[in-house]
Amino acid sequence: MVITIILAVIVAVIAGIVGQKSEQKKHDQAIQQAQQQAGQMVHAAEKEAKQVAEEVVTNGKTETENYQASIDEELDSYEADNRIRQSRIDQRTNGVEQVKQRLDKMHNELAERQSELDDIQTEIDKLAVQAEQLANKRRQVLQDNGDLSYEEAARQITDQLAIDLDREREVELRYQNDEAKVIAPKMAKQLADDAIQRGPVDYPREHVEHSVVLPDQGTKQKLLGKENINLRYIETLTGVDIVFDRNEPLMLHVVTSDPLRREIARTVIGNLMVTRQINSQTIEQQVDTVSSNLMSEIRKTGEDVATSLHIGFVHPDEMKLIGRLRYRTSYGQNVLTHSIEVAKIAGILAAEFGLDVQIAKRAGLFHDIGKAIDHDIDSTHVELGVQIAQQYDEDEQVVNSIASHHGDVDVTTPIANLVAAGDSISGGRQGARSESAEEYINRLRSLEKIAGQKPGVKDSFAIQAGREIRVMVDPNQINDEKNQELAAQISNQIENELTYPGKIKVTLIRSFKAVSYVGAEKKKKKKRA
Repeated sequence: MVITIILAVIVAVIAGIVGQKSEQKKHDQAIQQAQQQAGQMVHAAEKEAKQVAEEVVTNGKTETENYQASIDEELDSYEADNRIRQSRIDQRTNGVEQVKQRLDKMHNELAERQSELDDIQTEIDKLAVQAEQLANKRRQVLQDNGDLSYEEAARQITDQLAIDLDREREVELRYQNDEAKVIAPKMAKQLADDAIQRGPVDYPREHVEHSVVLPDQGTKQKLLGKENINLRYIETLTGVDIVFDRNEPLMLHVVTSDPLRREIARTVIGNLMVTRQINSQTIEQQVDTVSSNLMSEIRKTGEDVATSLHIGFVHPDEMKLIGRLRYRTSYGQNVLTHSIEVAKIAGILAAEFGLDVQIAKRAGLFHDIGKAIDHDIDSTHVELGVQIAQQYDEDEQVVNSIASHHGDVDVTTPIANLVAAGDSISGGRQGARSESAEEYINRLRSLEKIAGQKPGVKDSFAIQAGREIRVMVDPNQINDEKNQELAAQISNQIENELTYPGKIKVTLIRSFKAVSYVGAEKKKKKKRA
């Protein structure tokens, strides 16, 4: 048993030694192969490096030759340029030398002339002294032989000259005044036409809506609420009266004298119509939102207008007042649009007359500023406008333009005349203003009634859309003198009792007619005879 174990151990040791030698042999062979491959790779790399080096050297030589050739060409071009420049320098040097020679020659000639002029000036001074002596001697002789001294004679001549100049000035001023009177209407018409063409722009008429049309009966019931509580709550928050039309049950009218409240109420009702639930909370939310948005829109409108007209700094409170004019109308004309037109027309006219264009535009824009608050304060828009302008330290020309554009006070500045002209042009042009059919008919009837009540009037007709009233009078009762008095009486009564846009022309017609007819039968009898 022991021998077997020993033999097994010996066999294992021998097998390990044999395997170890075999493994060593394999490693040696692998090392030899790796050395051979490394030698081959080194040889190949040396060969490749040699080829690359040769190519680099060849390319370097070629590039060097090319670069040398380009450098030679560039040097040749530089040399050619230098030769050309040198030639130009030589030419300029020759030219400068020639100019220098000419200048030297001219200097010598001028020196000679200066010497001659000095001699002449010396002779002139001698002659001037002699002339002064002769003049003094003559003056002395005149004083000795005459009764006037030199000072008295000079004073008389000066006085006579002043009289002659005053006479010529008066004649020239009279001529200029007469010429101005003749051409003034034509020039004024041309300037007005030019201002109308260059100034106002036709904007689409923005009608101020006073009513809202509901889509259906269900929306109406939802808007009314139980026992009309929703509608009453809207009236309370907005400060307006809401009334349904008798003839159209789905139309409601917003009644108030405040255009901003009307706009808030109308917008709130329009927003609530698209709301599924209408209650006190949604109504309060809509009123707050619409009021805030309207105030922001008013301020932005004022800023945009002031910026577009280039009128300089405007107080923020004045900008708000300008924005409020967007919701104010006068005879159907938007007051903000009207004010912008007046500002542009006044600015154009001021430029033609050489006046301050910025002040003219500013006065034109602010001339109706009082209409922004005239429904809140019991006063005329002219008085309110003057107070606003004075409160914010506006120029005196702007204040006078506001105060005088309706003839309430005298005009003290040329700008005020231009603003009044722009106001008349903007308000009087066709299509600028309008009124309801009922107001129109009532105004025509009132005009005819005022004229028809006067004694001696046979008939009266309101024509030209109420801008003219023609009155037929009895020539047996009214003579020419009374005819003129009657026209003035009718004009004064219309001005005191009626409100009207623009001007109204009163025309009285007084005439005699004599008519005679020649019958055909009478002619036939004469022929028979």
